[in-house]
Amino acid sequence: MYEPNVVGDWQEYDEHAGLRVRVHRLEPAEPPRGRDDAAEGLTYFRVRVTVENRGGRHLGIHLEDGQIDVRIGAEGESAFLDWRNSQFIEGFDVYPLRRATAVLYGAGPEASLSQVDVQVQLRVDEEWTDRRLWSGALGLPDGAGATPCGTVRDEGVAHQVSAFLRGQSEEGTA
Repeated sequence: MYEPNVVGDWQEYDEHAGLRVRVHRLEPAEPPRGRDDAAEGLTYFRVRVTVENRGGRHLGIHLEDGQIDVRIGAEGESAFLDWRNSQFIEGFDVYPLRRATAVLYGAGPEASLSQVDVQVQLRVDEEWTDRRLWSGALGLPDGAGATPCGTVRDEGVAHQVSAFLRGQSEEGTA
C-alpha cells in the first residue's frame, strides 16, 4: 500500500540522479504583506518546499503555482492558497550541493488544519516528475506522525482494510 511522506521527509527522484525534495516547516504564519480579504476568518499557515541537488550537474527547476496542491481536513478540501504572497522557484538552475526553497502561504478553517496534505509536481529541465505527497498537521514538528488522509484511523474502511492486510501478512509469515 502506498503511504505518503511525512512533512519533513526527503523524497528522492530516481529519474534525476541526486535530486531530492521535501515539504517542511508547516507552521502558523501571517503573510508578509497583510491578509488577503478572501481569507477573512481563516487561519493562515506557511509551508516550505526545498529542492536539493546532490548530483553532478546543474538542473533547471520550476516550482510555480499550479504545481503545488494543498488539501486540508478529513474530507481533503482545497486550502485557500495566497499566490500573491507566496514565493516560487521559477526557472532556477540548482547547482550541485545547492538548494532552492519555495514558500507557500495558505489558509483554512482552524479545525481542518489538524490534517494537511501537500502534493508537489516538479518540472526539471522541461520534464515533469511524478507527483509526490506529504502529510502533516499544523503545530506538529517535522517528522511527527500525522495521520494522512485516507490512511490509518481508529474507524472507517481504510482502517479495516489496513488491519486486514496486516493480519494476512502476519499469517503468511507465521
